[in-house]
Amino acid sequence: MMQGLILAGGRGSRLAADGVEAPKALVEVGGRPQIVNLIETFADLGCESITCMVREGITVETPGRALVLTCRTPSSLHTLVAGLAAVPPGPVFCAMVDTVMPPADWRRLYHGVTERLAAGSLAVLAVTPFVDDELPLYVTRNEAGFATAILDTPPPADTPMLVTGGVYGLSPEARRLAGVAVASLHRMRAFLRLLVELRVPVATVEVPRIIDLDHKRDLDAAERWLTARAGDKQ
Repeated sequence: MMQGLILAGGRGSRLAADGVEAPKALVEVGGRPQIVNLIETFADLGCESITCMVREGITVETPGRALVLTCRTPSSLHTLVAGLAAVPPGPVFCAMVDTVMPPADWRRLYHGVTERLAAGSLAVLAVTPFVDDELPLYVTRNEAGFATAILDTPPPADTPMLVTGGVYGLSPEARRLAGVAVASLHRMRAFLRLLVELRVPVATVEVPRIIDLDHKRDLDAAERWLTARAGDKQ
């Protein structure tokens, strides 16, 4: 069974600079705090457990059986490792709290991550051709869908443009490696790059679009997008 992990340890400084007073975990999308949206999404997907890592000073009223833990970690990788230490054994479906997708794309991604981990991938990355990030992390992959490089700059023009989407599948071995890597690395992207450089199987699952809630404009775009998608289904 897949264990769920939501990382919400960031300060949301860019949202605050845009005048958004709520911490990133508590900004509302669709009329509810984003962390609540993700908890209910993970529950609907079938995660056996759901663990949330939130920064100190945030109070979250969570639905259902989610476990909320406070962290004072210095980096995204430290937050991941602290969360993994609290998550029950097994493969992990992990997302950053600022990740927004329609339910159908969450289901597609979850099934893809589950299948690739079951087939022997050490880790799985959500990727998208939709690039709307100040510091995107680019991914190149081979015909089998395995990542071949993690880049801070765009790949050559003849290579499909894909970026990471803030959602990861981690096998038990990847969990162990994260605990080792945190001694010398501090960012998630550095850990992901290390996995690819080690030439272990890091699979990808592509979805059309993912919005990261970094700025006020991202909140507005997420509201418009999800409202339009819901309207298309009526």
